[in-house]
Amino acid sequence: MDISQFGFESTAEEVTSGLDLTGKTFVVTGCNSGLGLETTRVLGMRGGHIIGAARTREKAAAAIASTGVEGTPVACELSDAASVRACAAEIRGLGRSIDALICNAGIMALPEPRTTHGLDLQFLTNHIGHFILVTELLDSLADDGRVVVLSSGAHHMAPESGIEFDNLSGQRDYKPWKMYGQSKLANILFTKELAKRFTGSGRTANSLHPGVIRTNLARHLEDAEAVLSTMKLKSIPQGAATQCLVAVHPALAGTSGEYFSDCQVTDTHPLAQDAEMAARLWARSEEIVASLG
Repeated sequence: MDISQFGFESTAEEVTSGLDLTGKTFVVTGCNSGLGLETTRVLGMRGGHIIGAARTREKAAAAIASTGVEGTPVACELSDAASVRACAAEIRGLGRSIDALICNAGIMALPEPRTTHGLDLQFLTNHIGHFILVTELLDSLADDGRVVVLSSGAHHMAPESGIEFDNLSGQRDYKPWKMYGQSKLANILFTKELAKRFTGSGRTANSLHPGVIRTNLARHLEDAEAVLSTMKLKSIPQGAATQCLVAVHPALAGTSGEYFSDCQVTDTHPLAQDAEMAARLWARSEEIVASLG
């Protein structure tokens, strides 16, 4: 099986067609809407057990029920370290081996700077929250388990110097897309460093750009429709295709440290290939996590 036939218009159902995921377990953050809900539906439809995470257990439970798949709802507020740790502990307590951890949830381009614990809320939610969840669940990841992190083509909008380690609050020269871009650059650098740490094992870590989709992610944008009207949009089933492909397709077993778009490996901005920056981000992330108690 290869993936060369898949592209922009492929859907999550198409890229998983013929796969039997019975007996496999998938963690999906942001399972309650948009791409996360479609990912939950499709991987569950193929037989997978979905551990669906949303801001509240009620939202996660409703999402899983709406798809009719087999799953376990968990609460995970990514901007709250205690909530993320509690979520990870609950998942570990299930005693399931995780076949793929899909870091799907996120927030985008907040119009005004918002900080929590001295960090830009986008950086905290999109990167640090998932950093905590993934690292807390590594012991539960299968020997051939996959970590799949949603980044974005918006990583090209990150600061010219890359991660601004002296401006993680975003308070200096705040621009919505710049700070969102920084969080998405952090997502790629995180998977690069994680893939490096997975070397010699059967585990993999990859990031991806899902495409531009009209979902709740754009809810903070005052000019959302104006922005979206200039772009070629994907449907939600098309938007969920790349993450489903990277999470489960047999052809990608062993593929690690890559960035995907339209179901294919794609080039990133050069900053996203900076191994030194990736290692520094990991170290700084550990410091931040420790400071959050």
